[in-house]
Amino acid sequence: MREKNKRLRSSQWFGTNDKNGFMYRSWMKNQGFPDHQFQGKPVIGICNTWSELTPCNAHFRQLAERVKQGIYEAGGLPVEFPVFSNGESNLRPTAMLTRNLASMDVEEAIRGNPIDGVVLMCGCDKTTPALLMGAASCDVPAIVVTGGPMLNGKHKGQDVGSGTLVWKMHEQLKSGEIDLNEFLSAEGGMSRSAGTCNTMGTASTMACMAESLGTSLPHNAAIPAVDARRYALAHLSGMRIVDMVHEDLCLSKVLTRKAFINAIRTNAAIGGSTNAVIHLKAIAQRIGVQLDLEDWQHYGKTVPTIVNLQPSGQYLMEDYYYAGGLPAVLRKLGENNLLNREALTVNGKSIWENVADAPCYNSDVIRDFDRALVKQGGICILRGNLAPRGAVLKPSAASPALMKHRGRAVVFENFDDYKARINDDSLDVDENSILVMKNCGPKGYPGMAEVGNMGLPPKLLKKGIKDMVRISDARMSGTAFGTVVLHVAPEAREFGPLAAVQNGDEISLDAEAGILQLEISDEDLEQRLASLRKDQIIARGGGYLELYLNHVTQADEGCDFDFLIGCRGADVPAHSH
Repeated sequence: MREKNKRLRSSQWFGTNDKNGFMYRSWMKNQGFPDHQFQGKPVIGICNTWSELTPCNAHFRQLAERVKQGIYEAGGLPVEFPVFSNGESNLRPTAMLTRNLASMDVEEAIRGNPIDGVVLMCGCDKTTPALLMGAASCDVPAIVVTGGPMLNGKHKGQDVGSGTLVWKMHEQLKSGEIDLNEFLSAEGGMSRSAGTCNTMGTASTMACMAESLGTSLPHNAAIPAVDARRYALAHLSGMRIVDMVHEDLCLSKVLTRKAFINAIRTNAAIGGSTNAVIHLKAIAQRIGVQLDLEDWQHYGKTVPTIVNLQPSGQYLMEDYYYAGGLPAVLRKLGENNLLNREALTVNGKSIWENVADAPCYNSDVIRDFDRALVKQGGICILRGNLAPRGAVLKPSAASPALMKHRGRAVVFENFDDYKARINDDSLDVDENSILVMKNCGPKGYPGMAEVGNMGLPPKLLKKGIKDMVRISDARMSGTAFGTVVLHVAPEAREFGPLAAVQNGDEISLDAEAGILQLEISDEDLEQRLASLRKDQIIARGGGYLELYLNHVTQADEGCDFDFLIGCRGADVPAHSH
């Protein structure tokens, strides 16, 4: 028989027989809750990002019901509540602009309500980090239930990946390889079930990050959204959170530095999104764990990419689950001394206890180390006079021949400038050029949109050119591919060196050495930046936008708000009616 935790937060609301206890219970009873539900049972919040405007999470109403069944079965009281749902596909200018807003919503909803533990229902790119950030700031028992990936897309009898198909077919449309009818014919087959992108995009990456951090039950990351086992896992997660409350298993016991190192290595092994660099930093800061770009270089660079999924490889998330899912990957990491085996997970076991016997059913989807897609698949961290605080590149999505390259810059001042000029046949560009785009960082866009994987000029596509080096302070979708340097920090809007790049400047990239260099003198660079600062314009957006512009940190700091960094706990002053 388990020992019950006597320190239930909810007892501050429901555990007294005075006027306040009377009122709290009475108001809740208008929903039909009987007396015994308030007699020392853990109150479990179900933090739900359901929204019809967030297609990834549009099936969460049904999933939440299974979570509730599990909570009831384990002796808890489930209370479902909505939080801001920032869907990747519809929200303008970018869902990243409101990730921090969503995290604030989550944090204050947890802290201000009679909640002993929380189930974080997330899945779309930004909802997973936002919910973990908000819960980490409160440090309550919490468990992640993601919505799962879509079924494999289908087009012309072939499996196609969501997002990745769009980028490839759009390039083919611009080059004249296909016509508009062919392009639009793929639209209906790409997204044919509930769930997140079926590639190793940001949503799938962050689901894998949540599992490798130990914040979800095993296999949560990969079970398809419409597979019955997704609903069974939701039920079991509801049961488990009740026990976590009794065990006082708070997030700070799971989200340790060792867990974050496991996540960095996992990201390399799965060919995960560069967006994980920003999100893991933000989550770590909220719980009080030190995590820096150097950790990605030190712990992740030499880890091979062994998951053969688009955009780095061939298969899709449905195949990944059938092959063994993340537990199979974690086992291979552990067997190669690349896993902190003792890291605690939300089921009360160590991560190694969870995966030591995990089977792999398809060695082409989840490969052995000696058959890796990329021998050094970890996120590459670049520094130099163009990125003094760092930039990132994803080797598993890049062209090996371009990983060491020098070329002249073709500069776009912002995304509008890029759109206006990229299709012009008179654009002075060749295959050796380096495309540079400014003012798309955290403050520059604003929101640091996923525009870093700039499409190539049509006149080069028609010559058969498939990749070029591209550099910006923007982000890139996890579903995208190419030799793309991202997250250049400081950003151009903050007068980082990127702001000073001019057409015709020579730029050197050496991924192996970790160097990104603008080939001009320090004196010339500083003169250019000083000239730009003279014309500085202070923008005012009003409302949330102004709050964002005044407080968002740079990419190397996680793009969080400066005043949100740190763990504030769940204590809240009592309210007397």
